[in-house]
Amino acid sequence: MNQLQIQYISAINGYILLVFYTPGKCWQFRLISPNGSVFGSEKIFYTSQAAREAGISWVGGDK
Repeated sequence: MNQLQIQYISAINGYILLVFYTPGKCWQFRLISPNGSVFGSEKIFYTSQAAREAGISWVGGDK
């Protein structure tokens, strides 16, 4: 079973931002919209901070 480590959860402009560490040893983010849709990209980040900033920019939030 693959395990996922969630590093960061935040609510921004009505979206939930999740930053997580993947089994591939990199960081990614996903956004959950107010209606439950999940958004994100396949892009990988080498720090949780970089993934968090990318997620914030997707929803137009302030850093």
